[in-house]
Amino acid sequence: MSRIGRQPIRIPSGVTIETSGATVRVKGPKGTLEWACPSGVRVNRADGELRLERAGDGREQRATHGLSRKLLANMVQGVSAGFSRVLEINGVGYRAEVKGQSLQLALGYSHPIVFPLPKGITARVDKQTVVTLEGADRQLLGQTAAAIRRLRRAEPYKGKGIKYGDEVIRRKAGKAAGTR
Repeated sequence: MSRIGRQPIRIPSGVTIETSGATVRVKGPKGTLEWACPSGVRVNRADGELRLERAGDGREQRATHGLSRKLLANMVQGVSAGFSRVLEINGVGYRAEVKGQSLQLALGYSHPIVFPLPKGITARVDKQTVVTLEGADRQLLGQTAAAIRRLRRAEPYKGKGIKYGDEVIRRKAGKAAGTR
C-alpha cells in the first residue's frame, strides 16, 4: 500500500468538505476548490480526518492512490492557509507593477508586458523587483509563476531576468579579455 496514500488528512477548523459521487468540494476562508476523484479511489471522512482508500490493487489504482491523497491535502491547505510563490526580477530597468488584475512588467523589451492574472491568483510587488504570487490552488499558482518566469528567464552571464526566489542561477564566466 502507498505510504503517502494511507496517511490521514487533518481537516482544520473553518474548512468544510462535501463529497457527491466522485466530486470533492473543499470550502474554506481562502476560497473554494473542486476536484474529480479518479475511479478506484474513495474518500472516507471520520473523526475530523480524511482517508483515501483504493478499491483494489490494480496498477492504475496503486499509481493514483498517493497522488490523489496529495492533491486533496493541497486543496485543504490551500483553502485554509493558501500558497505563495516569490519571483525576483534582476536587471537594470527591469521592474514590475500591479494594475488591477494584471501585472505590468518592464523586462528590457521595447514595450511593457501586461500579464493578466488568472482568477484566484493575487500579486503583490515589493521594491519593484520582488513579485509575490498568492492563491489557494497550488497547481494554478505554479503554472502562473512559470508563465511569468518564461517571459524573460534569468541568463547565466549577468543573471538578468526573472527567477524564483529560491532558485540559484549558475553563473558562467564571460570571454577572457585580451588573451593573445
